[in-house]
Amino acid sequence: MSFPLLTVTAALPAVGAIATAAVPAAGRVAAKWLALAVSLATLVLAGVVFARFDPGGDRYQLTESHAWIADFGVRYELGVDGIGAALIGLTALLIPFIVLAGWRDADVPDAEAGDTRGRRWRPTQGFFALILMVEAMVIISFAATDVFLFYIFFEAMLIPMYFLIGGFGDRAHASSEDEAAKQRSYAAVKFLLYNLAGGLIMLAAVVGLYAATADQLGEGTFSLARIAEARASGELELATNTERLLFLGFFLAFAVKAPLWPLHTWLPNAMGESTAPVAVLITAVVDKVGTFAMLRFCLGLFPEASSWATPVILVLAVISVIYGALLAIAQRDIKRLIAYASISHFGFIVMGIFAMTSQGQSGATLYMVNHGISTAALLLVAGFLISRRGSRLIADYGGVQKVAPVLAGTFLVGGLATLSLPGLAPFVSEFLVLVGTFSRYPVIGIVATLGIVLAALYVLVLYQRTMTGPLKAGLEKMPDLRLRELAVAGPLIALLLFLGFYPKPLTDVVNPAVEHTLSDVEKTDPKPDVPVTAHDAEAAK
Repeated sequence: MSFPLLTVTAALPAVGAIATAAVPAAGRVAAKWLALAVSLATLVLAGVVFARFDPGGDRYQLTESHAWIADFGVRYELGVDGIGAALIGLTALLIPFIVLAGWRDADVPDAEAGDTRGRRWRPTQGFFALILMVEAMVIISFAATDVFLFYIFFEAMLIPMYFLIGGFGDRAHASSEDEAAKQRSYAAVKFLLYNLAGGLIMLAAVVGLYAATADQLGEGTFSLARIAEARASGELELATNTERLLFLGFFLAFAVKAPLWPLHTWLPNAMGESTAPVAVLITAVVDKVGTFAMLRFCLGLFPEASSWATPVILVLAVISVIYGALLAIAQRDIKRLIAYASISHFGFIVMGIFAMTSQGQSGATLYMVNHGISTAALLLVAGFLISRRGSRLIADYGGVQKVAPVLAGTFLVGGLATLSLPGLAPFVSEFLVLVGTFSRYPVIGIVATLGIVLAALYVLVLYQRTMTGPLKAGLEKMPDLRLRELAVAGPLIALLLFLGFYPKPLTDVVNPAVEHTLSDVEKTDPKPDVPVTAHDAEAAK
């Protein structure tokens, strides 16, 4: 029996979460270091997963398969393709930075300052334990090749996220603690209700899929491998209407998580009311499960329905691109601006997925990774800025670069990555998505390019209003980035530069998985409208 690397990679943060939560109340510092150590160890294991993945090997590798609920055809099945390996790597990479950035976010006053709760209340331990638990559930979601197993963790991650948003939210904007608590509670409940509603629709589709397989195969199954084998051999043939209904059930749940317009409205509230590290966890990690699942489950299980729905989904995606960018321009709140920018970016990702081209889907996968890194860089530095001033309003800043040049510089690089400046990692992703979309849907591709112009506008205006110009009163003694904060921002910026100039380590792993996905939906890249003649080929040489 081979070593269960994927199980261990997911189990380590889960066990670490339990251990962190069990640290005594007086051991807040120990809980932080334990959480950081566990997240770094998980990163090492994720690196092993990425290194052991062979792009020229089987579609799903490092597989594990065990009977679980045999009476209902549920198995504990794990396996990663190139897309899953890349996203597990992204998740494990970001968690240590999230832990470091949130080092003081859940601290309560010391006993000497009048705190009487220290012996019975452990918010620090709870905060970091919840982060590690989310990491474990996300990793399992990226590795699950059993539909029911995926569904369980797809829904279960809502519980720790609910408490992170509602219990450890941002207090920088509220007039009182009671007001802040109300806004956090509203955001957490809205997040939970939207995602639960999508999950319940998906559950109905999951049950429908089981019934369809039981009817035609003699026994119900949730195994991706078994379903793919049955469809290839002709054993399983879903009726057109049945396949389309099942597809819609899955897609709606993933579109809420993604989030895609018009199912996006929970995101600005959730990100705005969360601390910056939790906001990064939402948009850079958890939301990627939605777009990943579109590739693995929507296209893999329902190829005909995916092609049928593509025109409508592309329209929704391009609306997300433009709508999110326009709303970002109108924002006065730094974190809500970044939230609407992320809605625009997720529109690009969905557009790349459903362009049904190799460039589009490779670009969409790279976009998931690069958006995670760039958003983490921008949002975490914005969180450091907000913690110094105690305000999220753009109007409360100005001239920051005069007193905190390193903070301003890292904020600028994060912003430039967000607008996909050439030389930074997101540019490669966005370029591939647009090229892949234009080759099959030129009108959609042309309209989506407006999102690039709007991104430049909201990012540069944000930087100009907060970092340049006269120094705003009250900012004269603002400190620059400290060592811990530099340890967060520096590596993220280095990664943006490295992947901007050399994305090959990712593309080599991702491209074979994209080819498999395109074969599932029986699509090939469009041929050029103008045929290449022998003279042209000779001239090209």
